[in-house]
Amino acid sequence: MFNNLCRAPNFEEVPHHRHVCLNPTAKDSRFKKLYCPSHSDRISYTLSLSLSLCSDHQQALAERVSLSSMLAKSQADLPARRMKDSYIEVHLPLGSEPQLREKYLTYHNTVRYAAAPRNHPGVKARGRPAFLISYSHTHNPALPRSPLSIVTALVDKIDMRQHIIYPDCDIKFTGHVTWVGKTSIEAKMHMSQFHDGAYRPVLDATFVMVARDPENKRAAFVNPLTPEGPEEKKLFQEGETNKSRRVELSTASLLKVAPTDEERKIVHSLFLNTLDSKTVSFRSRVLPPTSVWMEDAKLKGLEICHPQERNIFNRIFGGFLMRKAYELGWANACSYGGCRPNLVAVDDILFQKPVDIGSLLLLSSQVCYTEGKHIQVRVHSEVFDPLTRQHNTTNVFHFTFASDSDVPNIVPKTYGGESTQTPPHLTDTRVKYLMLVSPVLSGWSCSLLCRTPVRFST
Repeated sequence: MFNNLCRAPNFEEVPHHRHVCLNPTAKDSRFKKLYCPSHSDRISYTLSLSLSLCSDHQQALAERVSLSSMLAKSQADLPARRMKDSYIEVHLPLGSEPQLREKYLTYHNTVRYAAAPRNHPGVKARGRPAFLISYSHTHNPALPRSPLSIVTALVDKIDMRQHIIYPDCDIKFTGHVTWVGKTSIEAKMHMSQFHDGAYRPVLDATFVMVARDPENKRAAFVNPLTPEGPEEKKLFQEGETNKSRRVELSTASLLKVAPTDEERKIVHSLFLNTLDSKTVSFRSRVLPPTSVWMEDAKLKGLEICHPQERNIFNRIFGGFLMRKAYELGWANACSYGGCRPNLVAVDDILFQKPVDIGSLLLLSSQVCYTEGKHIQVRVHSEVFDPLTRQHNTTNVFHFTFASDSDVPNIVPKTYGGESTQTPPHLTDTRVKYLMLVSPVLSGWSCSLLCRTPVRFST
């Protein structure tokens, strides 16, 4: 347990950081205490190590402050970039290098979705391909270091093209910038796997990254993008459409706009179907056949946020939050469907609030909507401060899974109130299901703003 508590965070993304050595022959006396059996020495080591890591981190941030003078005063001061300037290609040789497989496999002998890009030796320091793409777009060879701090603002969408990732076939990640605003970047990433003599698509993802100053206090300008040819112009136009869609959806949330007549009728019909016809009382409820009360389809988890998952700003990596939310959502869908589900799609993931080191991260998953073989799971992420007793939401995730066979219908038990099983929550999740699953299955979806079918590119 002690060794786990003293594991060093990964500082590879920050130059000039010192790595913690666990070698008992190390010359630095700080490291030798790790192997001393004395309890007091262990406490002393833990304190000295914590202070050292904190000092190193503060020193790195202080060094980055001096980079502010390198920031562009306007976007016009930056040279335009092409899409191919940011193109990256990362290979994961699971087929040609069998010794790598154990790091990426599940106990079902399939590849872990969350681990594939994160643990790859070519993607250093927990840097997902989206970060590499963004920094490639903004790279200035005349500068010794980039003055920009690029962070993930939003994971726009993740679509699964196939459910099975073979454990003994090479994987390839490709991607490039597809749209640029003044301070934001849209990057698309594609994951494919070599099988039957060709690379076949597995996953498509769209990320929205934002550029900040070295201290992460204000926005910073990024290089403009010049699309070349009809295909690139189409991708750029799709980026403009995605931006407009995000603005519209943010104003059309059920927290701001009442449900439509159709949605209210659906909710009322669900409520009437659960009334006991013998008593004709709102308080007497009967669960319909092949159904499950929504309150019985929950699963919760807790994570203590250790320094090893932090970024250069001493906050927890967004990828860590996504992985933990996905694993909890998958476990809930597995429990609900009674079999190992397959991920179909992931809705927009907005990082509402940063998570500090040492936070208690509370994760609550809830099956919110079912249709046929599909299970929609909502995962609510919040941080709890034990000193102030305050809870703050950091993320809300929506995952769509597919089971092997039809699953029971999920039914809300309450018609009103403030819990997560209220009908408005159900209608919002139903709309998200239509937006997520329909493009994957048939290329059609339902707009949350106008409630009419809208064609999405596939």
